[in-house]
Order: sequence, then C-alpha cells, then structure tokens
Amino acid sequence: MVRSIDFFNERKLRKIAPDLNKSRQSLKIAESKLAEAKELLRAEFYSQAMLSAYTSMFHSARAILYKEGIQEKSHYAVYIYLKENYSNLLSGELLESFLNHQNERKEILYGLDYNPNKNEAESSIEDAELFFVEVTGIL
Repeated sequence: MVRSIDFFNERKLRKIAPDLNKSRQSLKIAESKLAEAKELLRAEFYSQAMLSAYTSMFHSARAILYKEGIQEKSHYAVYIYLKENYSNLLSGELLESFLNHQNERKEILYGLDYNPNKNEAESSIEDAELFFVEVTGIL
C-alpha cells in the first residue's frame, strides 16, 4: 500500500514554508475553473468541462497543501495525502470522486476512445462544487 511518506521520500511531495497567499490563489483558481466548467458544459464541450472540473478539484486540494507547507509533484500523491490526513474532514465519497476524476482526466488527455457524455460532465461539475465547498469550509 502506498503512503504519503513514500511520496515525500520520492520528492513527489515536499515540505515548503506554509503559504496562505498561495492557498488563497489556489482557491481562486479552483473557483474560476468551476465557472469555466459550467460554461463548457453549456456549450456541450463535455471533455473540456470535465477537465476544468477536475482542475478545480485539484486546485482546491492544493489550497490545503499550500496552507500546510507542502508542494506536490504528483496528482496521485495529493489524493493519498488527503486520504491519510483529511478523511475525517472531507467525505470519503468526495475523496474517491477526486481519484476517479483524476483517472478520467488521464483518459481524456491520453486515451484514444473516451468520449464523455453530458451526464458524466454534469456529475464531475457537481463533485467539483461539493469538493470546493468542503475545502473552503476546512480552510
């Protein structure tokens, strides 16, 4: 089983000075990407909407890391860190959604035959909204 300590040893997570300014900036980006995802959904660009929704989730997660003084070099490492350290504050369902949307992101960007539909895009946006709200509540 992979643990966050492994990612620190591999330097995929590393300690930096806590930075509340970067934390706030990440939350602003998360909010902006969420709005962008909604616009892309309305325009029926489902893949792009899902990418923006995931990016919103990722920046929400980064806001927590910056507040704690952690720099990430791996999306998966962020998930493991949050699961280990924030499962009491973030819902388990949302943490798993974060991981699922990471995998969808990879399929959209690098896969050959994944074409998301409207329902999948709507679901990813709903998850990103909930994730943003929970993270904002934590911070």
